[in-house]
Amino acid sequence: MKGQLLRFALVGAVNTGTYYALYRLLCLWTPYLVGHVLATLLSMIGSFFMNVRFTYRTNPSWQKFVLFPLTNAANLLLTTVGVYVLVSGLGMDARIAPLIAAVGAIPVTFLIARRILVPA
Repeated sequence: MKGQLLRFALVGAVNTGTYYALYRLLCLWTPYLVGHVLATLLSMIGSFFMNVRFTYRTNPSWQKFVLFPLTNAANLLLTTVGVYVLVSGLGMDARIAPLIAAVGAIPVTFLIARRILVPA
């Protein structure tokens, strides 16, 4: 499990970079919360394949792909609330807030992803 957590962190770093690049790009044309949600959904697809193959070393399946968004439902909720509170409540720069909000969601996402992607 320790190795999985390390690989999960590496995948998370790559996925966060992907998310953030998409977020910044989308914010050129959309409000920040719309950019956040769309970037999260798009980066979730890449996250699925990286986590299945690299983190948990299992095979992808349609069932796992369909269930995988559950791993990010908590992440999306936590980060969206976090982004809103940081930007609207605390006045933080909308370009930085998603990175701060993501940190608190990592442990929850890891545990849910492990439960779904690792064969019992």
